Amino acid sequence: MKNLSYWEHQTFLQGADVVIVGAGLVGLTAAIYTRQLRPTARVLVLERDVLPNGASTKNAGFACFGSISELLEQEQRGSTDDLLRVVQARWEGLRRLRELLGDQTIGYRPEGGFELFRPQEAELAATCQAHIDYYNALLAPVIGHTNIFRDVSTHLSALGLSGATVMLENTAEGSLDTGWMMQALLQCAWTAGVTVLHGCSVLAVEGGPNGVRVQLENLELTAGQMLVATNAFSRQLLPELDVVPGRGQVLVTEPIPGLRLPGTFHYDKGYTYFRQVGERVLLGGGRNLDFQTEETTEPGLTPRVQQYLEQLLYEVILPGRRPRIDYRWSGVMAFGQELEPIIREVQPGLFVAVRCNGMGVAMGAGSGWQAAQLMNS
Repeated sequence: MKNLSYWEHQTFLQGADVVIVGAGLVGLTAAIYTRQLRPTARVLVLERDVLPNGASTKNAGFACFGSISELLEQEQRGSTDDLLRVVQARWEGLRRLRELLGDQTIGYRPEGGFELFRPQEAELAATCQAHIDYYNALLAPVIGHTNIFRDVSTHLSALGLSGATVMLENTAEGSLDTGWMMQALLQCAWTAGVTVLHGCSVLAVEGGPNGVRVQLENLELTAGQMLVATNAFSRQLLPELDVVPGRGQVLVTEPIPGLRLPGTFHYDKGYTYFRQVGERVLLGGGRNLDFQTEETTEPGLTPRVQQYLEQLLYEVILPGRRPRIDYRWSGVMAFGQELEPIIREVQPGLFVAVRCNGMGVAMGAGSGWQAAQLMNS
Protein backbone atom coordinates (compact mmCIF):
# COMPACT_ATOMS: atom_id res chain seq x y z
CA MET A 1 0.00 0.00 0.00
CA LYS A 2 3.06 2.34 -0.03
CA ASN A 3 3.55 2.57 -3.80
CA LEU A 4 0.10 3.07 -5.27
CA SER A 5 -0.32 4.97 -8.50
CA TYR A 6 -2.96 7.56 -9.30
CA TRP A 7 -4.68 4.94 -11.48
CA GLU A 8 -4.77 2.40 -8.67
CA HIS A 9 -6.23 4.91 -6.23
CA GLN A 10 -8.92 6.05 -8.65
CA THR A 11 -9.84 2.65 -10.08
CA PHE A 12 -9.70 0.34 -7.07
CA LEU A 13 -9.82 2.35 -3.86
CA GLN A 14 -12.07 5.38 -4.33
CA GLY A 15 -15.82 5.85 -4.29
CA ALA A 16 -16.95 2.62 -2.64
CA ASP A 17 -20.53 2.54 -1.48
CA VAL A 18 -19.97 -0.62 0.55
CA VAL A 19 -16.65 -1.91 1.91
CA ILE A 20 -16.58 -5.53 3.11
CA VAL A 21 -13.70 -6.67 5.30
CA GLY A 22 -12.98 -10.37 4.71
CA ALA A 23 -13.10 -12.31 1.43
CA GLY A 24 -14.28 -15.58 2.90
CA LEU A 25 -17.60 -17.30 2.33
CA VAL A 26 -19.67 -14.73 4.27
CA GLY A 27 -17.91 -11.68 2.86
CA LEU A 28 -18.05 -12.73 -0.78
CA THR A 29 -21.68 -13.86 -0.67
CA ALA A 30 -22.64 -10.61 1.06
CA ALA A 31 -20.88 -8.71 -1.73
CA ILE A 32 -22.59 -10.72 -4.47
CA TYR A 33 -26.04 -10.36 -2.90
CA THR A 34 -25.46 -6.63 -2.33
CA ARG A 35 -24.84 -6.22 -6.05
CA GLN A 36 -28.00 -8.20 -6.79
CA LEU A 37 -30.05 -5.95 -4.51
CA ARG A 38 -28.29 -2.73 -5.54
CA PRO A 39 -26.91 -3.16 -9.07
CA THR A 40 -25.37 0.31 -9.19
CA ALA A 41 -23.59 0.10 -5.83
CA ARG A 42 -19.82 -0.02 -5.88
CA VAL A 43 -18.76 -2.86 -3.61
CA LEU A 44 -15.15 -3.29 -2.46
CA VAL A 45 -13.94 -6.39 -0.61
CA LEU A 46 -10.66 -6.21 1.33
CA GLU A 47 -8.76 -9.38 2.27
CA ARG A 48 -5.47 -9.27 4.17
CA ASP A 49 -4.14 -12.65 2.95
CA VAL A 50 -3.63 -14.34 -0.40
CA LEU A 51 -6.56 -16.56 0.55
CA PRO A 52 -8.86 -16.23 3.59
CA ASN A 53 -6.93 -17.41 6.64
CA GLY A 54 -9.95 -18.42 8.74
CA ALA A 55 -11.94 -21.46 7.74
CA SER A 56 -13.42 -20.78 4.30
CA THR A 57 -10.56 -22.51 2.45
CA LYS A 58 -9.32 -24.47 5.47
CA ASN A 59 -12.41 -26.53 6.36
CA ALA A 60 -13.16 -30.19 5.65
CA GLY A 61 -15.92 -29.55 3.10
CA PHE A 62 -18.76 -30.92 5.22
CA ALA A 63 -22.18 -29.72 4.02
CA CYS A 64 -23.77 -30.57 7.37
CA PHE A 65 -26.31 -29.13 9.79
CA GLY A 66 -25.88 -31.38 12.83
CA SER A 67 -25.62 -34.97 14.02
CA ILE A 68 -28.02 -36.19 16.69
CA SER A 69 -25.49 -35.83 19.52
CA GLU A 70 -24.77 -32.26 18.40
CA LEU A 71 -28.47 -31.44 18.15
CA LEU A 72 -29.07 -32.84 21.64
CA GLU A 73 -26.28 -30.72 23.10
CA GLN A 74 -27.41 -27.60 21.25
CA GLU A 75 -31.04 -28.05 22.28
CA GLN A 76 -29.95 -28.38 25.91
CA ARG A 77 -27.94 -25.14 25.65
CA GLY A 78 -30.98 -23.16 24.57
CA SER A 79 -34.49 -24.22 23.69
CA THR A 80 -36.22 -26.28 21.03
CA ASP A 81 -37.22 -23.08 19.24
CA ASP A 82 -33.60 -21.88 19.29
CA LEU A 83 -32.46 -25.16 17.76
CA LEU A 84 -35.10 -25.04 15.04
CA ARG A 85 -34.08 -21.51 14.07
CA VAL A 86 -30.43 -22.49 13.84
CA VAL A 87 -31.07 -25.68 11.84
CA GLN A 88 -33.34 -23.68 9.54
CA ALA A 89 -30.54 -21.15 9.03
CA ARG A 90 -28.01 -23.91 8.28
CA TRP A 91 -30.32 -25.67 5.84
CA GLU A 92 -31.24 -22.39 4.15
CA GLY A 93 -27.57 -21.43 3.95
CA LEU A 94 -26.67 -24.68 2.22
CA ARG A 95 -29.57 -24.21 -0.20
CA ARG A 96 -28.43 -20.68 -1.02
CA LEU A 97 -24.83 -21.75 -1.58
CA ARG A 98 -25.84 -24.57 -3.92
CA GLU A 99 -28.29 -22.33 -5.76
CA LEU A 100 -25.79 -19.49 -6.15
CA LEU A 101 -22.88 -21.57 -7.48
CA GLY A 102 -24.36 -24.88 -8.66
CA ASP A 103 -23.74 -28.37 -7.31
CA GLN A 104 -21.35 -29.39 -10.08
CA THR A 105 -19.27 -26.24 -9.69
CA ILE A 106 -18.65 -26.85 -5.98
CA GLY A 107 -18.41 -30.63 -6.20
CA TYR A 108 -21.46 -31.13 -4.00
CA ARG A 109 -22.27 -34.78 -3.28
CA PRO A 110 -25.42 -35.73 -1.29
CA GLU A 111 -23.80 -38.85 0.14
CA GLY A 112 -24.96 -38.62 3.76
CA GLY A 113 -23.27 -37.92 7.06
CA PHE A 114 -22.46 -40.62 9.64
CA GLU A 115 -21.92 -40.36 13.38
CA LEU A 116 -19.77 -43.03 15.03
CA PHE A 117 -19.94 -44.16 18.65
CA ARG A 118 -17.27 -46.10 20.58
CA PRO A 119 -18.05 -48.82 23.15
CA GLN A 120 -17.39 -46.37 26.01
CA GLU A 121 -20.09 -44.11 24.55
CA ALA A 122 -22.80 -46.76 24.78
CA GLU A 123 -25.05 -44.58 26.94
CA LEU A 124 -24.78 -41.63 24.58
CA ALA A 125 -25.35 -43.91 21.59
CA ALA A 126 -28.51 -45.31 23.19
CA THR A 127 -29.78 -41.81 23.91
CA CYS A 128 -29.17 -40.76 20.31
CA GLN A 129 -30.85 -43.90 18.98
CA ALA A 130 -33.85 -43.18 21.17
CA HIS A 131 -34.09 -39.66 19.68
CA ILE A 132 -34.10 -40.69 16.00
CA ASP A 133 -37.89 -40.51 15.66
CA TYR A 134 -38.01 -37.32 17.73
CA TYR A 135 -35.58 -35.40 15.50
CA ASN A 136 -37.05 -36.86 12.32
CA ALA A 137 -40.42 -35.42 13.30
CA LEU A 138 -39.02 -32.16 14.70
CA LEU A 139 -36.92 -31.32 11.64
CA ALA A 140 -39.31 -32.63 8.98
CA PRO A 141 -40.84 -29.18 8.32
CA VAL A 142 -37.33 -27.77 7.80
CA ILE A 143 -35.78 -30.56 5.70
CA GLY A 144 -38.94 -31.53 3.85
CA HIS A 145 -39.18 -35.21 4.74
CA THR A 146 -39.20 -37.45 7.82
CA ASN A 147 -36.50 -39.97 6.82
CA ILE A 148 -33.59 -37.82 7.97
CA PHE A 149 -31.87 -39.96 10.60
CA ARG A 150 -31.56 -43.74 10.73
CA ASP A 151 -29.49 -46.41 12.45
CA VAL A 152 -27.05 -48.01 9.99
CA SER A 153 -24.82 -49.83 12.46
CA THR A 154 -25.07 -52.98 10.34
CA HIS A 155 -23.05 -51.18 7.63
CA LEU A 156 -20.01 -50.68 9.87
CA SER A 157 -18.25 -53.91 8.94
CA ALA A 158 -18.36 -53.06 5.21
CA LEU A 159 -16.44 -49.82 5.85
CA GLY A 160 -13.53 -51.56 7.55
CA LEU A 161 -13.58 -49.18 10.53
CA SER A 162 -12.41 -50.36 13.93
CA GLY A 163 -13.43 -49.32 17.44
CA ALA A 164 -16.97 -48.17 16.59
CA THR A 165 -20.07 -50.12 17.60
CA VAL A 166 -22.93 -47.81 16.57
CA MET A 167 -23.33 -45.68 13.43
CA LEU A 168 -26.20 -43.27 12.79
CA GLU A 169 -26.79 -41.65 9.40
CA ASN A 170 -28.04 -38.19 8.53
CA THR A 171 -29.35 -38.79 5.01
CA ALA A 172 -29.74 -35.06 4.26
CA GLU A 173 -26.06 -34.17 4.61
CA GLY A 174 -23.36 -34.12 1.97
CA SER A 175 -19.89 -32.89 1.07
CA LEU A 176 -18.28 -30.40 -1.29
CA ASP A 177 -14.89 -29.23 -2.56
CA THR A 178 -13.81 -26.23 -0.52
CA GLY A 179 -11.26 -25.05 -3.10
CA TRP A 180 -13.76 -25.23 -5.96
CA MET A 181 -16.28 -23.35 -3.81
CA MET A 182 -13.93 -20.46 -3.08
CA GLN A 183 -12.71 -20.24 -6.66
CA ALA A 184 -16.32 -20.11 -7.88
CA LEU A 185 -17.19 -17.42 -5.31
CA LEU A 186 -14.30 -15.23 -6.42
CA GLN A 187 -15.26 -15.63 -10.08
CA CYS A 188 -18.91 -14.91 -9.26
CA ALA A 189 -17.95 -11.79 -7.29
CA TRP A 190 -15.82 -10.32 -10.08
CA THR A 191 -18.48 -11.18 -12.67
CA ALA A 192 -21.06 -9.39 -10.52
CA GLY A 193 -18.94 -6.24 -10.58
CA VAL A 194 -17.42 -6.61 -7.10
CA THR A 195 -13.81 -5.48 -6.63
CA VAL A 196 -11.83 -7.95 -4.49
CA LEU A 197 -8.40 -6.87 -3.28
CA HIS A 198 -5.98 -9.16 -1.45
CA GLY A 199 -3.05 -8.16 0.72
CA CYS A 200 -5.04 -5.35 2.35
CA SER A 201 -4.76 -5.44 6.15
CA VAL A 202 -7.50 -3.41 7.83
CA LEU A 203 -6.18 -1.92 11.07
CA ALA A 204 -9.27 -0.10 12.35
CA VAL A 205 -12.88 0.64 11.45
CA GLU A 206 -15.27 3.33 12.60
CA GLY A 207 -18.91 4.01 11.78
CA GLY A 208 -20.64 7.36 11.83
CA PRO A 209 -23.68 9.26 10.60
CA ASN A 210 -21.74 10.61 7.61
CA GLY A 211 -20.22 7.29 6.55
CA VAL A 212 -17.58 4.85 7.73
CA ARG A 213 -13.80 5.06 7.91
CA VAL A 214 -11.47 2.16 7.14
CA GLN A 215 -7.84 2.45 8.21
CA LEU A 216 -5.29 0.47 6.21
CA GLU A 217 -1.53 0.72 6.32
CA ASN A 218 -0.67 4.24 5.11
CA LEU A 219 -4.15 4.73 3.71
CA GLU A 220 -7.61 5.65 4.93
CA LEU A 221 -10.78 4.89 2.98
CA THR A 222 -14.29 6.21 3.42
CA ALA A 223 -17.54 4.60 2.30
CA GLY A 224 -21.26 4.77 2.85
CA GLN A 225 -21.42 1.40 4.63
CA MET A 226 -19.08 -1.30 5.82
CA LEU A 227 -19.48 -4.96 6.75
CA VAL A 228 -16.98 -6.81 8.95
CA ALA A 229 -17.08 -10.47 7.90
CA THR A 230 -13.89 -11.77 9.47
CA ASN A 231 -15.56 -14.35 11.76
CA ALA A 232 -12.98 -15.55 14.32
CA PHE A 233 -10.77 -12.49 13.68
CA SER A 234 -13.56 -9.93 14.18
CA ARG A 235 -12.55 -9.00 17.74
CA GLN A 236 -9.30 -7.58 16.38
CA LEU A 237 -11.45 -4.77 14.99
CA LEU A 238 -14.45 -4.91 17.35
CA PRO A 239 -13.29 -6.36 20.71
CA GLU A 240 -16.74 -6.11 22.31
CA LEU A 241 -18.21 -8.90 20.16
CA ASP A 242 -19.04 -12.28 21.72
CA VAL A 243 -16.70 -14.22 19.44
CA VAL A 244 -14.25 -16.86 20.64
CA PRO A 245 -11.82 -18.45 18.14
CA GLY A 246 -11.42 -22.19 17.89
CA ARG A 247 -8.56 -23.61 15.83
CA GLY A 248 -9.12 -26.82 13.89
CA GLN A 249 -6.14 -28.90 12.77
CA VAL A 250 -6.42 -31.05 9.65
CA LEU A 251 -4.32 -33.62 7.81
CA VAL A 252 -4.62 -35.47 4.50
CA THR A 253 -2.96 -38.77 3.63
CA GLU A 254 -1.19 -39.96 0.53
CA PRO A 255 -3.44 -41.64 -2.12
CA ILE A 256 -4.73 -45.02 -0.93
CA PRO A 257 -5.85 -47.23 -3.83
CA GLY A 258 -9.17 -48.97 -3.24
CA LEU A 259 -10.27 -46.61 -0.45
CA ARG A 260 -14.05 -46.60 0.07
CA LEU A 261 -15.43 -44.21 2.68
CA PRO A 262 -18.56 -42.73 1.10
CA GLY A 263 -20.01 -39.88 3.11
CA THR A 264 -18.80 -37.60 5.89
CA PHE A 265 -17.99 -39.02 9.33
CA HIS A 266 -18.41 -37.41 12.76
CA TYR A 267 -16.46 -38.88 15.70
CA ASP A 268 -16.26 -38.01 19.39
CA LYS A 269 -19.44 -35.85 19.42
CA GLY A 270 -18.37 -34.15 16.21
CA TYR A 271 -15.11 -32.78 17.63
CA THR A 272 -13.28 -35.02 15.18
CA TYR A 273 -14.30 -35.63 11.58
CA PHE A 274 -13.06 -37.40 8.48
CA ARG A 275 -13.98 -38.14 4.88
CA GLN A 276 -12.55 -39.46 1.65
CA VAL A 277 -11.13 -36.87 -0.78
CA GLY A 278 -10.22 -38.51 -4.06
CA GLU A 279 -8.18 -41.51 -2.94
CA ARG A 280 -7.02 -39.81 0.26
CA VAL A 281 -8.35 -39.60 3.82
CA LEU A 282 -8.97 -36.13 5.22
CA LEU A 283 -9.07 -36.06 9.01
CA GLY A 284 -9.40 -33.11 11.36
CA GLY A 285 -10.48 -31.80 14.74
CA GLY A 286 -9.34 -32.67 18.23
CA ARG A 287 -9.56 -29.17 19.69
CA ASN A 288 -11.47 -30.66 22.65
CA LEU A 289 -8.18 -32.22 23.79
CA ASP A 290 -6.96 -28.75 24.80
CA PHE A 291 -9.59 -26.05 24.42
CA GLN A 292 -7.36 -23.38 25.96
CA THR A 293 -4.49 -23.86 23.52
CA GLU A 294 -6.80 -24.09 20.51
CA GLU A 295 -8.67 -20.90 21.49
CA THR A 296 -6.45 -18.84 19.20
CA THR A 297 -6.44 -17.12 15.82
CA GLU A 298 -2.83 -18.14 15.23
CA PRO A 299 -2.24 -20.85 12.60
CA GLY A 300 -0.30 -23.82 13.85
CA LEU A 301 -0.08 -27.51 14.64
CA THR A 302 0.46 -29.10 18.04
CA PRO A 303 2.03 -32.50 18.77
CA ARG A 304 -0.86 -33.46 21.06
CA VAL A 305 -3.58 -33.00 18.45
CA GLN A 306 -1.52 -34.32 15.55
CA GLN A 307 -0.59 -37.48 17.43
CA TYR A 308 -4.25 -37.99 18.36
CA LEU A 309 -5.35 -37.61 14.73
CA GLU A 310 -2.67 -40.00 13.52
CA GLN A 311 -3.62 -42.58 16.15
CA LEU A 312 -7.26 -42.32 15.09
CA LEU A 313 -6.23 -42.73 11.46
CA TYR A 314 -4.06 -45.80 12.09
CA GLU A 315 -6.29 -47.54 14.65
CA VAL A 316 -9.88 -46.65 13.69
CA ILE A 317 -10.11 -45.47 10.08
CA LEU A 318 -7.39 -47.62 8.50
CA PRO A 319 -6.61 -50.23 11.16
CA GLY A 320 -3.27 -51.92 10.64
CA ARG A 321 -2.12 -49.45 7.97
CA ARG A 322 0.16 -46.42 8.26
CA PRO A 323 -0.19 -44.23 5.16
CA ARG A 324 2.08 -41.23 4.70
CA ILE A 325 0.69 -37.82 5.66
CA ASP A 326 1.03 -35.46 2.68
CA TYR A 327 -0.73 -32.31 3.96
CA ARG A 328 -1.20 -30.66 7.34
CA TRP A 329 -2.82 -27.30 8.10
CA SER A 330 -5.06 -25.44 10.52
CA GLY A 331 -8.09 -23.17 10.16
CA VAL A 332 -9.88 -20.98 12.69
CA MET A 333 -13.60 -21.11 13.46
CA ALA A 334 -15.64 -18.79 15.68
CA PHE A 335 -17.89 -19.69 18.59
CA GLY A 336 -19.96 -17.84 21.18
CA GLN A 337 -22.47 -18.11 23.97
CA GLU A 338 -25.39 -18.28 21.53
CA LEU A 339 -25.81 -20.63 18.57
CA GLU A 340 -27.07 -17.98 16.18
CA PRO A 341 -24.59 -15.79 14.28
CA ILE A 342 -24.14 -12.09 14.99
CA ILE A 343 -25.62 -10.16 12.08
CA ARG A 344 -26.42 -6.58 13.00
CA GLU A 345 -25.48 -2.92 12.79
CA VAL A 346 -23.02 -2.14 15.61
CA GLN A 347 -22.30 1.50 14.77
CA PRO A 348 -23.97 3.86 12.29
CA GLY A 349 -23.23 2.40 8.87
CA LEU A 350 -21.01 -0.34 10.36
CA PHE A 351 -22.38 -3.90 10.20
CA VAL A 352 -21.08 -7.33 11.24
CA ALA A 353 -21.81 -10.86 10.04
CA VAL A 354 -19.72 -13.21 12.16
CA ARG A 355 -19.75 -16.26 14.47
CA CYS A 356 -20.83 -19.34 12.50
CA ASN A 357 -20.20 -21.67 15.49
CA GLY A 358 -18.22 -24.20 13.47
CA MET A 359 -20.86 -24.47 10.73
CA GLY A 360 -19.46 -21.94 8.27
CA VAL A 361 -20.18 -23.94 5.12
CA ALA A 362 -23.82 -24.21 6.15
CA MET A 363 -24.23 -20.73 7.64
CA GLY A 364 -22.04 -18.69 5.29
CA ALA A 365 -24.23 -17.94 2.29
CA GLY A 366 -27.28 -17.39 4.49
CA SER A 367 -25.33 -14.99 6.70
CA GLY A 368 -24.12 -13.13 3.61
CA TRP A 369 -27.68 -12.85 2.33
CA GLN A 370 -28.98 -11.55 5.68
CA ALA A 371 -26.19 -8.99 5.88
CA ALA A 372 -26.90 -7.75 2.35
CA GLN A 373 -30.59 -7.47 3.17
CA LEU A 374 -29.85 -5.58 6.39
CA MET A 375 -27.57 -3.09 4.66
CA ASN A 376 -30.24 -2.56 1.99
CA SER A 377 -33.08 -1.90 4.44
